[in-house]
Amino acid sequence: MSLRFAVIPSGKTLAACVAAGLFLSFTGQVAQARNKSVLAPAVQASKFNLADLVKNSSAADWRPLNPENTLYLELQKGRVVIELAPDFAPNHTKNIKALVREGYFDGLAIVRSQENYVAQWADPDEKREVKTAKRKLDAEFTVKYAANLPFTRLPDVDGYAPQVGHANSFPAGRDPKAGTAWLAHCYASVGVARGTESNSGDGTSLYVVTGHAPRQLDRNITVVGRVVQGMELLTTLPRGTGPLGFYEKPEERTPIKAIKVAADVPESERSKLEIIRTDTATFKSIVDAQRNRGGEWYKVPAGHIDLCNVPLPIRVQK
Repeated sequence: MSLRFAVIPSGKTLAACVAAGLFLSFTGQVAQARNKSVLAPAVQASKFNLADLVKNSSAADWRPLNPENTLYLELQKGRVVIELAPDFAPNHTKNIKALVREGYFDGLAIVRSQENYVAQWADPDEKREVKTAKRKLDAEFTVKYAANLPFTRLPDVDGYAPQVGHANSFPAGRDPKAGTAWLAHCYASVGVARGTESNSGDGTSLYVVTGHAPRQLDRNITVVGRVVQGMELLTTLPRGTGPLGFYEKPEERTPIKAIKVAADVPESERSKLEIIRTDTATFKSIVDAQRNRGGEWYKVPAGHIDLCNVPLPIRVQK
């Protein structure tokens, strides 16, 4: 649907327009548009709310995190749990796990915290040796869309992708004509930092979106997963005072105790979490409830939901 914008003429131009009947046509169009907006049916508020839908969900509405595709970022103040997405970045996922298992990140630091943007960790001195992982990977900005990849499409219009929705509980975009799909840069998404060259990101430097979703990065950076627990440990980091939020002094950085693959951690020490499945009727109801919020406080239901505003509840595994 295309939008047209009209400018009300003034002065001599107005007189000329009136003489030509153009201004009358313009005012008639405005009146017609107003009548249509008055007569348009009101959006109906949902009868349900998120809390009740989660409370009344069944065990089948949830799935546990796969320990082999879950990372624990251990900081002094607690644990950040990251779920990787091998369906969207298989080579980078494999390489990041290789880096983790060789202890590459242990003892490094969070080197950047930029206001309303990202927190990033890396080797600040760029001297750490990579032992078994690869130092160069082709970009995985998109993947070929596979028929067996679940995709629950949102009907809402999106400005960054022909179609958006959720694939196995990850917010994603899709282009049916190109036959490609990709993970979206929503809050808590984890991406692979890179330089100008597309293949300059190998997973040795990762970032988490801690601000408003920078969706312009979609299809420009490899996204490998998302934080499912512990975002408060990253969003409350002191902001870096250097360019792009990098810390200027070593003492300003937050040390990383270790990063581990959950499968390598004793079961008694794992964070036993499960996430809402996005291919169920319950999830559809959750989206509808957030799209058209009801209750006493909301006076005008939005009738729309942004991909990155769709809630993806997490709970302790029952």
